[in-house]
Amino acid sequence: MSLQQITMQLQICTAFAALFVSLIGILLLVVNTGDVQEPAQLMYGIVLDAGSSHTSMFIYKWPADKKNGTGIVSQHSECHAKGGGISSYAGNKGGAAGSLEECMNKATQEIPKSRHKLTPVYLGATAGMRLLNISKPKESDAVLKEVADKLKTYPFSFKGATILSGREEGAYGWVTVNYLLEKFITYGFVGQWLSPGKDTAGALDLGGASTQITFETKQIVENKDNLMNLRLYGRDYKIYTQSFLCYGRNQVLLRLLALLITTQGSDRSIVHPCYPAGYSTTIKLSSVFDTPCNKRPTPYKPDDDLQIKGTGNYDQCLANVSRLFSFNNCSYSRCSFDKVFQPNVTGNFMAFSAFFYTHSFLQKAADITITSPADLEDAIHVVCNMSFQKMQNKFPDEGNHLRDYCADSVLLRVLLINGYGFSNLSFPYISFREKAEDTSVGWSLGYMLSLSNLLPAENVLVRKTLRPDAWRAAVFLFSALLIVSIFFLLRIFQKTTKLCC
Repeated sequence: MSLQQITMQLQICTAFAALFVSLIGILLLVVNTGDVQEPAQLMYGIVLDAGSSHTSMFIYKWPADKKNGTGIVSQHSECHAKGGGISSYAGNKGGAAGSLEECMNKATQEIPKSRHKLTPVYLGATAGMRLLNISKPKESDAVLKEVADKLKTYPFSFKGATILSGREEGAYGWVTVNYLLEKFITYGFVGQWLSPGKDTAGALDLGGASTQITFETKQIVENKDNLMNLRLYGRDYKIYTQSFLCYGRNQVLLRLLALLITTQGSDRSIVHPCYPAGYSTTIKLSSVFDTPCNKRPTPYKPDDDLQIKGTGNYDQCLANVSRLFSFNNCSYSRCSFDKVFQPNVTGNFMAFSAFFYTHSFLQKAADITITSPADLEDAIHVVCNMSFQKMQNKFPDEGNHLRDYCADSVLLRVLLINGYGFSNLSFPYISFREKAEDTSVGWSLGYMLSLSNLLPAENVLVRKTLRPDAWRAAVFLFSALLIVSIFFLLRIFQKTTKLCC
């Protein structure tokens, strides 16, 4: 065999090898091999947090495929309705429904039209409506019906307007905290969602009409009303939770006014040790006693004026706020206050809502970082000893909030230190937060996480292991190689024919 014939045979073998590789490559790209999950279409959910002082709307989203039965939920956006909470519109027909329009119109624009009918809408009312339901149940029912009828007019899937119990509000807040801290589930470096198995963090919530404390404990929960079982991401959790109605920030301020009227023996004029020195105002008695948290005096004249003068006295403020709590007659091994059982606080906690805003102002006003009960005490002294004029000069943007910061700060101290029992050892483990991972901290995300167990999960789409752009590039390259191989074989065939002839 001549050298030319050997060379030609090698060329033929090379061409056939290239042709074989091209065909195999194209087959591997076309045949259904190595399937991986395609990111499913997004599902959306809307939660309206109808609080005592205002209503907030949160839009959440998650992939249609779910992890261990619970959607991977993140916040899409939020909207804060103008005006007061829906309970403030009792007796004002159309007011509660009208307050929701701006935010619901925003939701209609932000959620893709193709997902409107699949998007559930939930309204959860909290302590403001719990109080209205106690004092005026018919008006409470009317407000709920009004907002429900309004929400049904939107192109979403309305799932209900309900009043959450205090236990539910506390538990869902706890779920939110631990989801944002990735205690339940985290995205691992291997590209999969993993259960980290971390210890959970407790949740401290201070709203306008109630306050909640919720945490996992290894101690025996002596009152079964405080025990709650939750299942998330394939795991079961047993938590202690307690809600205190009438101990929210706004209701405590009203109860404090009622106490001062009683102890000073006057419904015409009082001095207020928690209001800053130099501050004075006049209010109607109805603004103090138009709440089931306060017992109305007899005789009661709601339209009478009450003159209030601030004195800015920390010790007297602390003494009066403390009188709103009962720390005696506990029938359990340990109580927080008002004869309510509570195990010892352990582990990390996240404090949000009014806890965060009050703590943030304290640090700003005292110009210190609060890491201990002693730091907290020092900061409160600074705020309560500050005159109203000095407050206005130093914090011109705070407006009407300035008057109440001393009382708010003392309430924070009494709740955390005297009530819940945080000490020098445990207080540093409280993190005061407004948001985490661009998501507002509150009960609504936990509510959506739990309710997503009930939402249908769509079939997950699949795709080839390669991304679409890489897949197209690979097909092009192998096709080009195939064409070159065929062209090369034709040229060799023509040369072989010439040699034979």
